[in-house]
Parts: sequence; structure tokens; C-alpha cells
Amino acid sequence: MTGARPTDLHAAARIQRRWPLVSASVAVALVILLGAIIAFRPTEPFAVDLKWMAEVVEHRSPGWTVPALFFNYVGGGILGSVVIPVVVFALLLAFRRPWGATFFAVASVVSVICVQVLKHTVGRARPSDILVHVDTGSFPSGHTANAATMAVVFGILFPRIWVWCVGVAWSLLMAVSRTYLGAHWLSDTIGGLLLGAGVAVIVWAPLAYRLAAESTRPHPFLRRARRA
Repeated sequence: MTGARPTDLHAAARIQRRWPLVSASVAVALVILLGAIIAFRPTEPFAVDLKWMAEVVEHRSPGWTVPALFFNYVGGGILGSVVIPVVVFALLLAFRRPWGATFFAVASVVSVICVQVLKHTVGRARPSDILVHVDTGSFPSGHTANAATMAVVFGILFPRIWVWCVGVAWSLLMAVSRTYLGAHWLSDTIGGLLLGAGVAVIVWAPLAYRLAAESTRPHPFLRRARRA
């Protein structure tokens, strides 16, 4: 039996990534739909938003506030928006993953742009009982979208179960921390999770072949070690 031709492999790979791409597009569409509902409905938040906010405010304590402030610090501002992304980009380049660095950079930038466009379009008011300084626009959560984007990008670049587990845990904890601090309603964080993950998968689709080929190339250090 002869081996599969490259064209056959490309066709199979295209089919395999079709459903993730469709799912990601649906996720982004749901975020847009949710934003439209929020923009055109009365100013009162959803009932689930009010119930969740009342619950987290009731359970505020120094033991929970400190880690929530940590997530606030590393997930946004200069550190989360500039320093950490630049470091990740530089590390990917240092380890000979230029397409991986490109994927990370494009997904991060597109995610931020989508968040800001929705924030200014929807114009949702933030909760009143807020513990941190924030900009205008509550929907969707930028911190949560950024966390979800990074989680999916790292999961694709380094396909290990533990990488996905860490990424999912980080994204969910970021979402909870945003509501705990009163920076966002629960539906804001759900929108951020869907948007961040969806954008990452959509950006991945046209780069999938190059990323896959790049991941199979051994690092120069490894090649030298094998020769020795």
C-alpha cells in the first residue's frame, strides 16, 4: 500500500480543522448577539448577573481579594497588555518558532481590537460595587478575553493535556476574579471567554500548516546534541 500523497494529507487536515473553525465562528457570533441584546435591552443587568454579583460581594474577604488583585495586575495594564506579550513573543522567536510568534501576536492584537470595538459599541455600564480602577465599557471582559486567547494559543502551539488544563484554569480564575472585584458582570466574562477563544482559533486556521510544519522541526540545540 502506497503512502498518502501531500495533497491528500492537506485535504484531511483541512477537514479536521473545519469543525473547530466553524465552532469558533459560532462562538464569536454568539458574543456579537449577546452584545446586541445588552445594547438594545433595558439598562438593568440580567438576573443571573445580579444574583452572581450579590453572591461574590457577600463573600469578599482579604483572603480572596489578594489573589483577585493579582489577576487584575497580571491580566491587564502595562504588565498584562505589553510586558508579558512582548516576553512571550521574544521567547517564541528565541526558540525558533517564528510562525508561533506570529500566531500569538496576531491573535492577541485581534482579540484586543475586537474587545475594544464591542466595548465602545455596546456601552454597557459596569457594576457599581467595584474595587479597582477600570476604563469605560463593561462588555466583554478584556482581561478574560486575553486569558482565553493565550490559553488557546499555547494549547495549539504546545498540544499537551497539562497545557490545556493550566490554560482553562487560568481563564476561569481570571473570569471569577473580574466579577469578584466588581469590574464585570458574569455575562461580560462569558463573552470574553468565547471571544478570546474564538478569535484564537480563527487566526490559527490559515496558519495551521505552517505551525504544524514548524513544530516538527527540531531545535538547533537538539540537532547539535544528537550529532554529539
